[in-house]
Amino acid sequence: MATTTHTPATRSGLIGGYIRTMDQLSRFSAYIACALFIAGVLAICHMVFTRYVLGWSTSWQTEFTIFSVTGAMLMGSPYVLMTGGHVAITILPDAIGGLSRKIMLTIASLFGFAFCAALAYASWVYLFEALHGEWTTGSVWNPPLWPALLPVAVGTTLLALQYVADILRGEG
Repeated sequence: MATTTHTPATRSGLIGGYIRTMDQLSRFSAYIACALFIAGVLAICHMVFTRYVLGWSTSWQTEFTIFSVTGAMLMGSPYVLMTGGHVAITILPDAIGGLSRKIMLTIASLFGFAFCAALAYASWVYLFEALHGEWTTGSVWNPPLWPALLPVAVGTTLLALQYVADILRGEG
């Protein structure tokens, strides 16, 4: 697995500005992911204490943890893509090298972008349906569903846009 750490974009103009903006948004998104993950861990700790120390039943902690950790994964994904921290099998492109490698990686990034763009579109549609339909989770806790769907829509959108930044940077 080859990992790369991106230096700030050195391109000027509109493309360089886009790349720098996406890199900043990806970093900010990683902080949100961290906060969501910590919230999930704290909810699990609360559940363990409440259930096993106090002997009380729990109603919201499992569902909250699922939503927050899933949101953390999706909100952190643009940063992971930007830093090259994702799992990638690059044995063939690395063996070929040169222009062929660049073409293969660009095609892979285009497929990644297309998938993430389609997922982002569907996520936003689903989010607005949940918001306007006042959907709830249907559990004992029964919170509104839209806050759990928001990180999905935002995270997949930022991931698709980060794919574009990587392609423009010449690393896709």
